[in-house]
Amino acid sequence: MKTVAEFSIPYSQYLDAEGNSIAPLPACADNPAELVKMYRMMVLTRAFDTKAVNLQRVGKLGTYPPALGHEAVQVACGAALKDEDCIAPVYREIGTQMWRGVRMTDILLYWGGDERGNDFAVPRHDFPWCVPIATQTLHAAGAALAYKIRNERRVAMAFIGDGGTSEGSFYEAINVAGVQQLPVVFMIVNNQWAISVPLALQTATRTLAQKAIAAGIPGVQIDGNDVLACRQVIGDAVERARNGGGPTVIEAITYRLSDHTTADDASRYRRAEEVQVAWQREPLKRTRALLERLKLWDEQKETALKTECAQQVEAAVQEFLKAPKQSTDAMFDYLFGNMPRNLELQKEMARRYSVTSQR
Repeated sequence: MKTVAEFSIPYSQYLDAEGNSIAPLPACADNPAELVKMYRMMVLTRAFDTKAVNLQRVGKLGTYPPALGHEAVQVACGAALKDEDCIAPVYREIGTQMWRGVRMTDILLYWGGDERGNDFAVPRHDFPWCVPIATQTLHAAGAALAYKIRNERRVAMAFIGDGGTSEGSFYEAINVAGVQQLPVVFMIVNNQWAISVPLALQTATRTLAQKAIAAGIPGVQIDGNDVLACRQVIGDAVERARNGGGPTVIEAITYRLSDHTTADDASRYRRAEEVQVAWQREPLKRTRALLERLKLWDEQKETALKTECAQQVEAAVQEFLKAPKQSTDAMFDYLFGNMPRNLELQKEMARRYSVTSQR
């Protein structure tokens, strides 16, 4: 019996858990200004994320999905994309969205139950939050097809979790992307847990990146806590797509340091020792160590940054809390060209029982 095809999945990592280089640094490390900007956004993302969880705990926010531990891959994706590109997020990509100009106030509005938070002032062409699992990958493939038909040098990026790669929509999206050689990057954020289901019970594949092989497109795995690996590999894939090279599937290995959402209690299914080990590999500590080694950061800058982030987050929170509540009409508008009589009655009833005071 002869072998008709063989495949391999490359793995990229430049920094160990302490921020020391374990390989020659990539080209992205030659841009100190961007490295500092990425770290600043990572710290802001974590500060915002912590505040959002606290707001939910005191009843000021609805169910919220923490991004704790995902900061490096999220911010690196934002840095790799151009303004004219688009993202199709899931529900956790706040670092990417904030890099691209989405206001913290809008994020709070959405998770506070106000759909106006999805109406981003910037960027208008990005897709909104997507809670249904894996459908956003098809949205990104569709946008990429439009870019190709229009001969536009633009790239779409779809985010998906490890559990989402078992969904049919994911396979359909990478398949059409491969057939049509679309300018799209599929970003798998493998945080090891699909709510309470560990990776080993989701799939028998050794990597999630190898799922790209069935679609005839490249698949690569990276250390999702290594900001250099994230920025370099994601940037290469984006530019490859922009220049007509077709799609890529990237699997970023990270860890969900918090609960799946604020409606979850991960301590019921995860061992504390596992989480403690993951904290030793988290991205902010590693990135700060890199910057300090490159003489780009120190304790004084760190203190000033944390103060600045706290002020920015608090300003966004106050704007959110002072925003008038959305009208109950929003539950009924934009569903039908001609609203059925039964919904008209419900709309009137909702108005009678609504509370329009501030939060």
